[in-house]
Amino acid sequence: MLRELTIENVAVIEKAEVHFDRGFNALTGETGAGKSILIDSINAILGSRTSRDIVRSKAPKARIWAVFCELPERLISRLEEDGYAESPQEDELLLYREISADGKSSCRINGKPAPAAYLRQICQELITIHGQHDNQSLLDPARHLSILDAYAKNRAEFETYYKEYKALVAVEKELKSLVTDEREKEAKIELLRYQIDEIEAAALKPGEEELLAAQRTRMQHSQKIADALNVALQALEGDGDEVSGAVELLETAGSAADSVTAFYPELAESSERLRDIFYTAQELSNDLRTQLEAMEMDPQALAELEDRLDIFYRLKQKYGSTAQEILDYCENARQELAKIEFADEYLDELYAKKEKLLATTVKAARALTKSRLDAFASLQQKLQQALAFLNMGGVEFSLRHSTGALTSTGMDSVEFYIVTNRGEQPKPLAKIASGGELSRIMLALKNALADSDDIGTVIYDEIDTGVSGMAAGRIGSVMQQTSGAGRQIICVTHTAQIAACADTHLLISKSSDGERTYTQVHTLEPAARVDELARIISGSHVTELSRAGAAEMLQNFARRTE
Repeated sequence: MLRELTIENVAVIEKAEVHFDRGFNALTGETGAGKSILIDSINAILGSRTSRDIVRSKAPKARIWAVFCELPERLISRLEEDGYAESPQEDELLLYREISADGKSSCRINGKPAPAAYLRQICQELITIHGQHDNQSLLDPARHLSILDAYAKNRAEFETYYKEYKALVAVEKELKSLVTDEREKEAKIELLRYQIDEIEAAALKPGEEELLAAQRTRMQHSQKIADALNVALQALEGDGDEVSGAVELLETAGSAADSVTAFYPELAESSERLRDIFYTAQELSNDLRTQLEAMEMDPQALAELEDRLDIFYRLKQKYGSTAQEILDYCENARQELAKIEFADEYLDELYAKKEKLLATTVKAARALTKSRLDAFASLQQKLQQALAFLNMGGVEFSLRHSTGALTSTGMDSVEFYIVTNRGEQPKPLAKIASGGELSRIMLALKNALADSDDIGTVIYDEIDTGVSGMAAGRIGSVMQQTSGAGRQIICVTHTAQIAACADTHLLISKSSDGERTYTQVHTLEPAARVDELARIISGSHVTELSRAGAAEMLQNFARRTE
């Protein structure tokens, strides 16, 4: 349930705090007072796309807060799993949206940053908004199937069907790729064999290219390396004639120290360390000499190594960025070649697989069809009852259904048909329903769909277009009854009969100081509520007669609900 909405610097609203109650909340006000801004703000806090135009003139940013309570258990669990469960009050959800004047936007859930896409996902379980444009969706037969599925709650049947359908499409796609003419087939075989032979002839090994590259670098700098090794060896071994090397000097130092340890024991440790250093230097000298002797400076060997690396380069240009990717490409080519060469046998397997999948897909499609037709039988009954109550008792609601080719949504084609006058033939809803009739049909549908989900709050934004008199009163009664079933209804309306049915009446008004326009939202007490209903009835000139009519509306509704 939406409990509070706070708006700051949104269009003409400098700041407004709106408190919603359980049950049926009606919002009224003069044209241009800001009712649409309130709905835009709710859409924004639900994660819908916004623009910087929403920001009040000369303000740096617009800010919107919303507090929801009585959250569904599955939503609480999801918030806990995603790290958004901590809120200022237990069992509350605090949402925040900020839109800067330069168009940047940010969202928070219980004080933590969150993407707008995530906000949209969780809010689908909290609130749904129905506006005037939604009535027009009834005129699009393509939308009728989704409406029927929403009522049927046939997600399990649909997912079973779609799994089979995807598998069938994949097999059909593979069959199509294999069934080619002979010329194309031979060209494909020739290309695959060439690619396989080229890769196999190279005998690539993972890691080989890196090893060869290191060897090439060493061979390219072999002279420099040899010179450095010679310098190091001369320092360790000397020149063999006049200059002694480090090894010989260390040996001399060790022997000298060792010769006096008998009568100067304090040198024993130093003598031992000198001996260790001597042995280490001697080992290093041997290692360096071995590396020097192993140095290869053969131009022919370098040329062969370059040729091998060039093979890697050419194959990488064609088949992959690494040796392993090239080998994987070769394996895939072998499999594809095998399929083509043994196409007749493989085609038989695929055709058999297709037949089996076709049978299971059709079976799943029929189950999906049954769920839809069974659902419509129930939906039709509810709609007829609701439409009769909404002063459309003569309307008969029916479904034109046909089956055809399998598609991603099944094999059903559906369209809503109605009869507005007894004795006439059913015609497409899009061709004969008026604006007022569409509003009532949509309300009846929404009321029926309300039993198929557990969304706590439903907002109706001026869906009473083209409706007045007794029909408007009936619309208000339906909303009041729906809210009495544990759902919160928020309705923006221009109709007194609907507003009179509300449990809570909110007035949206605007004022001006000569320079700026300001909008306020407040809950009406009984006396002020009579005045507002009288204004709606008679316009700007409120009379005692219109007040009396407004008071009578409220009294009549109170008697009906006792």
